[in-house]
Amino acid sequence: MLMSVRIPVLAATLTVAIAACHSTANQPPSDDELRRSSSPQSCRTIEHQSGVTEICGQPQTIVALGPFVLEPLLALEVQVAAFADHVTLHQGPYDNPDQQILYLGKYVTNQPVNLGVAGQPSIEALLLLQPDLILGTHFNNADEYETLSKIAPTILLQWDDVETNLTAIAEAVGSPERAQQLLAEMDQRIVTSQDGFSSFVTEHPNVLLLSTDSQLKSIHIGDSAHGLCSSLLTDLGFNLVSLEGVAENQPGAPVPVSLEAITRVNDEAEAIVLLGFNDDPELQTTDNFENRQLIELKQSWEQNAIAQSLDASKAGRVYFIPAYLCLGLPGPIGTELYLEELKEQLLTPN
Repeated sequence: MLMSVRIPVLAATLTVAIAACHSTANQPPSDDELRRSSSPQSCRTIEHQSGVTEICGQPQTIVALGPFVLEPLLALEVQVAAFADHVTLHQGPYDNPDQQILYLGKYVTNQPVNLGVAGQPSIEALLLLQPDLILGTHFNNADEYETLSKIAPTILLQWDDVETNLTAIAEAVGSPERAQQLLAEMDQRIVTSQDGFSSFVTEHPNVLLLSTDSQLKSIHIGDSAHGLCSSLLTDLGFNLVSLEGVAENQPGAPVPVSLEAITRVNDEAEAIVLLGFNDDPELQTTDNFENRQLIELKQSWEQNAIAQSLDASKAGRVYFIPAYLCLGLPGPIGTELYLEELKEQLLTPN
């Protein structure tokens, strides 16, 4: 992902913008200002990764910096005024979000402003929008938290902490009870799915989870650092295969491995789930995204002698899933989509 960058003119731009807003202080409040006004009793304080933010009233113009925060908003049936993806998948306005926003577009009922990339959103566009709530992640936006906070109340969350994130966002938008309902529904969906996977889990309980580029040059073994991608598999009853001692120096971080090292767990890995990604800019589009992300990886795997020597390959139990699906959408919607993908691949006869 792209990391945030500092823009030297931001402070001056914000100062001018804020001063312009203050110059209208003696004028009668507009309908929009009246709508946003609130009594002290309607204010709530929300703790998050970068500090404490006070939210008053019902936010109407909400900005989502990344799919990690867009997903819980849409699950709460809250639309956003602007969105920035964590990779450059679509340029120009979101005038057809169903085709322009991966996986989540079908839940978007308006036409959000495109702010660019989540790690470096367009400050000029934000100033023009005048939002009353900005949601992002500490990973992407920590460096610009102070800048964003001068534009609107800003909350930065951990990308994969589903329960905390959903609870905080629901509180911010005034729907705390809905968060608990969604979490309960998500848990129940997983419990219900366990029965469907029980036969497969009984026969092939040990799964090797890997994330990799299309050329098999950057391979990481799946563990807790893979969020929903790994946790859902364990919730379904699978045991995640690990390489002994490989993660000792990097607890909680993705751990690089080689195909040669993977052969050490060949006897244990009864199935392999490959989370594929392709960082070729020409393939970073929403057009047929899943196939474009995975087709080259499948070819690389089929043509690699070491990969084909693994027992899981010989048995036809290697499954390819776009990394964006579960890494980018770690909440209620992503859980449902990831479950459906696993069902289609693992439970459908070849």
